[in-house]
Amino acid sequence: MGSCIICGKSVDGRICTLHEEDVVFEFRGSRPDELTSGRYYRGTVDGFAEFGVFVDIGDSVTGLLHKSELDQRLESLDWDAGDTVFVQVQNVRDNGNIDLGWSIRQDESEFRGTLIDDPDNEGAQLKEETESDSDGGDGPVRTSAADATSDETATDETETSEAETGNASAAEEPASTPADSAETGDASEPTPAEAEQVTIAELEANVGTVVRIEGEVVSARQTSGPTVFEIRDETGTVDCAAFEQAGVRAYPDVEAEDIVRIEGEVEKRRGELQVETEALVILEADERDAVTQRMEDAMVQRARPAAVDPLAEDPAVGAVQEPIQDAATAIRRAVLEGRPVVVRHSATADGYTAGVAIERATLPLIRDEHQNADAEYHYFDRRPLEGAVYDMDDATGDVTQMLSNQERHGEKLPLFVFVASAGTTESLDGLELLDVYGARRVVVDERAVDAEIESTVDALVAPTLENAPETTATALAANIAAHVNTDVRDDLGHLPAVSFWEETPDAYSDLAAESGYDADDVRNVREAVALEAYYQSYEDKRELIIDLLFAETAEDVPALAEHISEQFRAKMNTELETATANIEERTLDEETVLVLDTDSYTHQYEFPPTELLLDALYREHRDEAAAVVGFDTDEGYVRTDAEVDVRAVVADAREVATNAGLDARGAREGRIEYLAGERDAAQDALLVALGDHL
Repeated sequence: MGSCIICGKSVDGRICTLHEEDVVFEFRGSRPDELTSGRYYRGTVDGFAEFGVFVDIGDSVTGLLHKSELDQRLESLDWDAGDTVFVQVQNVRDNGNIDLGWSIRQDESEFRGTLIDDPDNEGAQLKEETESDSDGGDGPVRTSAADATSDETATDETETSEAETGNASAAEEPASTPADSAETGDASEPTPAEAEQVTIAELEANVGTVVRIEGEVVSARQTSGPTVFEIRDETGTVDCAAFEQAGVRAYPDVEAEDIVRIEGEVEKRRGELQVETEALVILEADERDAVTQRMEDAMVQRARPAAVDPLAEDPAVGAVQEPIQDAATAIRRAVLEGRPVVVRHSATADGYTAGVAIERATLPLIRDEHQNADAEYHYFDRRPLEGAVYDMDDATGDVTQMLSNQERHGEKLPLFVFVASAGTTESLDGLELLDVYGARRVVVDERAVDAEIESTVDALVAPTLENAPETTATALAANIAAHVNTDVRDDLGHLPAVSFWEETPDAYSDLAAESGYDADDVRNVREAVALEAYYQSYEDKRELIIDLLFAETAEDVPALAEHISEQFRAKMNTELETATANIEERTLDEETVLVLDTDSYTHQYEFPPTELLLDALYREHRDEAAAVVGFDTDEGYVRTDAEVDVRAVVADAREVATNAGLDARGAREGRIEYLAGERDAAQDALLVALGDHL
């Protein structure tokens, strides 16, 4: 039995199952069958092909990283032959071919440990167990990702980094050594004369000098060498490496959200700033309060955008300018605090486009604020929802993930931004579960929002609460995004027009035209996004949606969007023909209602989804019918322009069909649930009740 090099758990080998993805291996074998599937390996780019990248993992061992495994387009990879990269071995085939997978970590310092995979020895080994000292035994052996990248490895036999020697100079000060718990700050504590206090933004100008910084601990991660603390002050974040001994936690009393003072030398490792920590002190009482207040004042000043300047004239946007400013402030502040932003949106064309608008604005800020190359994957996540209700299933998954990230990586609890979702009381249970853990919540909703939501979330952008006309979620989100990051304002001009299925306001049509999108372009993009939103609806499909919404030039739009929109129209027209041929006309209280048996006359599990089909069907027949109603096995759908309270319809129907289990949980989308065995009773009762409310 051994111990996990990260958490110390007793395991067979060097790493526990929980932390396998946090360790990178250096392969010293010579045959593909000596690799271990599932492990992450350091490799070297060998060459490129139309279908992917060839990566050398060891002596005479080369695998293929297929382009389908990349998180971006092949041609956008900033790799050259000979570059060091990090990949996962997914499969070693019988013929010796190696299938590789993408690793979001593309710098060794981003892993929490490094091990040697040497087939000539038993199991994974630490470097000091497989290498003799490269300097003849007088110097230390590099065992961590941070050590391995230190200024491209020291070659002078007398050169020894402070991190590797345990910061010998710092060790002369017992109160400041990592071997002890971090001490509480004292105003009378002596400060070395050479340690000038600077902000993180000023570190670039102080490379090679010893400085002092004060700020908040964002996270602490243990590598197989030093402990790396991510520190945030009012100007940015930086990694600070503190060395006790290989794989041993330095300053074990220091936790996320502690306010600390750090002294150390500023270095650059592969182009990224890092502070080699010589002393670390936890600040308390007045010192802590002073730093906290300084950061808070600066944070509010930095995060609050200027007065709202709408993208175009829209009464709904004009009615919620201050809430738009509040939502933009919450997102900007989360980035500055090192707090992940999670966008939850409905899996519709409007939901995807709105969510991507916020994504477009936030990612550049994250890249600017954080030093890590893969920061955007740690600090931003867009997760589509199946519908507009944020239920306990969704919330439980989010809470589980955020608590795991907090435990494993020291991440702060995220800011959740709900777009075109979570606006009704059916989402209260999910929102309140997030509140139990103190996660902040912003809701952006274009349709009728229940008043109870306002008191449950931290910020709410809801024009209907201001008696303003409805717009689209994208129109609201694009305006928020333009104030989250003014640099992307010009990128967003066409998005609101994309989100309107009909009667696009002239102001947004004109704005799209100014961005180079005519009416056909806008329609093609809308239909293409709607089609892709349906497939794998739980996935964000970041690169594909970006390609659809943000073509490099307007002339590029037809290349992809038009191709996909042709599929949209072909599939939609086929379903519309079938549906129209099987519509049943009913007269309810002198109003004509068209009824479709969607269970019998639509293709199940094929595009378009029932909701989208009924939307299109109603647009075609609204001149002749007050409503279109679809009935599936255990769900009904209502489409109408009349001011119908679907909850009231369900309440009335429930009095007649008492055993049908009628539920208005999806009432906001015009969706009603009932028991499959009571379908006929539910259908009859719902139609009668609907006629009373038309």
